[in-house]
Amino acid sequence: MGVEVVRDGEFLEVTIDRPKANAIDASTSQELSKIFESFMNDSTMRVAILTGSGSKFFSAGWDLVAANEGEAFESDYGIGGFGGICELKFRPKPIIAAVNGMAVGGGFEIALAADFIVAADHATFFLPETTLGLIADNATIRLPKILPPNIAREMLISGRRMLATEAQSWGIVNEVATADDLMPAARRLAERICQSAPLSVTAVLELMRSLETVASADAMSILRGNHAYRTAIDSLDAKEGTIAFSEKRKPNWQGR
Repeated sequence: MGVEVVRDGEFLEVTIDRPKANAIDASTSQELSKIFESFMNDSTMRVAILTGSGSKFFSAGWDLVAANEGEAFESDYGIGGFGGICELKFRPKPIIAAVNGMAVGGGFEIALAADFIVAADHATFFLPETTLGLIADNATIRLPKILPPNIAREMLISGRRMLATEAQSWGIVNEVATADDLMPAARRLAERICQSAPLSVTAVLELMRSLETVASADAMSILRGNHAYRTAIDSLDAKEGTIAFSEKRKPNWQGR
């Protein structure tokens, strides 16, 4: 038990399997970092889906048992940071978090670090760090970019719980599914992503990250000079897309 990895065509399915709460210690985080670094560098893979085992917890976040045994809050979590993706800088491909239960503390932060969230209808999201004398550092950066300031503050400071349906209404969650349909829903989203040209997907992901704090007046000039943008629009796939449209067929993406 620890992390299970299944390759399904162009998808990589990663399951945190650490009963009872899928809590993550430093060694598990380092393992996840290696998995996602390898995924990002594998030209045959398009989308990763990250979930937890069971139906109660997606992840309870930092393993407090390991903490009580001496593991530091700022341990070495690997190249991707906590959970393998919270600080992963090389992100040319999308990651879908399939949240199968409670996403607590660092578990919520991992979900927020994904590019998409599909949640089971019984899933809940909350950040209890301040009640433990800690700070949800990654969520303090990410959550105020999604939620209105007062709601973000309430979650970060009071630890209040947010149900999947409310999280969807605020734009945190892309889709809410039944427990039985969670993974099929995540795979359907992955399939839709794979219908798009890989270089275009990479360019959008890179541009969205690089333009987050750029003024609108400067954004277009930065965009047009971006390497991923130029690579995508000058690619063979860009030509293939228009030809396939005119010929009323599916494009044959080559990633070049």
